[in-house]
Amino acid sequence: MIDIEYVDVVAVKALPDFHLWVRFSNGREGVRDFRPQIAQGGPMAQPLRDPAVFNGVYVNDDVPAWPNGYEIDATNLHLKMLEEGLLTTNEAAE
Repeated sequence: MIDIEYVDVVAVKALPDFHLWVRFSNGREGVRDFRPQIAQGGPMAQPLRDPAVFNGVYVNDDVPAWPNGYEIDATNLHLKMLEEGLLTTNEAAE
């Protein structure tokens, strides 16, 4: 069982092919492929299929957000990325 660590997102950057670089408040960072999430569709995810919209990602109230109002919970994103082995520690943040 993994202990849940509550974190905030402090920085995000859209990368090619619908990948997202994320840095968390605990100094961990990584890149996650968002193509599967976007492919699931839905009224909020559908606009993210446009690279121009996806590339508009920013941090809003400590979570990744897009201009259409789509947001991702920071703690759940951190947990998934941790489980998938996608996080490294940013030495400069420590």
